[in-house]
Amino acid sequence: MLTRAIPSSNEPLPIVGLGTYRGFDVAPCDAAYKQLHAVLSALFEKGGKVIDSSPMYGRAEQTTGELLSIHRPRSPAFLATKVWTRGREEGIAQMEQSFKLLQTDRIDLMQIHNLLDWKIHLPTLRQWKVEGRIRYIGISHYTASAYDEVEAVLKAEPMDFLQINYALDDRAVEKRILPLCRERGVAVICNRPFGGGGLLARLKGKPLPGWAAQVGINSWAQLALKFLLAHPAVTCVIPGTGNPRYMAENAGAGGGPMLTDAQRQQLIALVG
Repeated sequence: MLTRAIPSSNEPLPIVGLGTYRGFDVAPCDAAYKQLHAVLSALFEKGGKVIDSSPMYGRAEQTTGELLSIHRPRSPAFLATKVWTRGREEGIAQMEQSFKLLQTDRIDLMQIHNLLDWKIHLPTLRQWKVEGRIRYIGISHYTASAYDEVEAVLKAEPMDFLQINYALDDRAVEKRILPLCRERGVAVICNRPFGGGGLLARLKGKPLPGWAAQVGINSWAQLALKFLLAHPAVTCVIPGTGNPRYMAENAGAGGGPMLTDAQRQQLIALVG
């Protein structure tokens, strides 16, 4: 899998990761839980390591921590999670719980989700970064209605990462946010890379472009991810899944040539 440098550190980061929303919100007694070890193996075997979770994702943090604790060989995971509550002490308590559930003493990326009480949480994150408890600081959102506020925060405060919604049929972030991230040296993680699922449903059954095989693509899911990764501001995409086959397929978008501008425009015209 290809890597991209995190602008604030130059650390190489594999460009396809894993989102744990829904897919990892399962208990050990569920049949779906039994597939998740293979999901992580598929991610790591393909060269990926970014795993993104959140206290809002039900049991996802706990499931992730359980599985990583028993994974052999030792997991290379880059762990990202979020804080999403009001108040300094409440934020600290929520983040401490994330450390406990993820079974780690260091979280790679802590994100202030939806910018909720971000001015209150940011000093804690900065202090914990100095102390080595977290390695990177970011903000996250998933709706275009918040872009004005996201833009204002990125202009006002140095950030290592922005996690934001971006998909072939959801490209509003290209106008101001992605150029700003390049200008400010902010790494970009793309959530909702399939547009919430409707994108792939619309493309299902349509033939892939004739040039797809030339860029190592054999599915619309891979092509949708490849579209995002062709943008120079994008550092990593995190499609969510609890299916090992889908994980391996998604990770396959992280190798081979990037799309040309002409190929990207052809895809934009296809989805309208």
